[in-house]
Amino acid sequence: MNWTDERVEKLKKLWSEGLSASQIAAQLGGVSRNAVIGKVHRLSLPGRAKAGGTTAATRPKQRPASAPRAPNYASRVTTRTVTRAAGATVLKEEVEVDLVAEQDFRIQTDVVVPMSRRLELTQLTERTCKWPIGDPLKEEFHFCGNDSPEASPYCTFHARLAYQPTSERRRAR
Repeated sequence: MNWTDERVEKLKKLWSEGLSASQIAAQLGGVSRNAVIGKVHRLSLPGRAKAGGTTAATRPKQRPASAPRAPNYASRVTTRTVTRAAGATVLKEEVEVDLVAEQDFRIQTDVVVPMSRRLELTQLTERTCKWPIGDPLKEEFHFCGNDSPEASPYCTFHARLAYQPTSERRRAR
């Protein structure tokens, strides 16, 4: 289907009347909704308000107040203004951002890091620790290689690093 001058004029007329791209495609015949949208953009026809009024008229100016929060919650929440484009208009919206409190991590001084056996990939077995050490793209990359328990791919030390108890994961959030 070619866009003749006559069809382009009809498109412009129907577009200015506020018909949707689907309705215009149906009236023109032999052209899809996407073809109509593409032609409208190439012709740089002016945008128009969405059906049902403008976005400013349909959206409330402020969000309704939320349920009361715990007293310490207010100190963790900040409000910032975000500018977002919506159609041909730009809206400013206030967004609440939850800040995560800093967590205190206790440094354990009694940790013993096992000596690595420095195995290559081809030297690993079902009973060796498969914990990677170093950058895989470097020559000195290797695997831990220490003995691992029967049901684990890692030695006891690396298993504690890989598998954290559920309570610790929840506390970290």
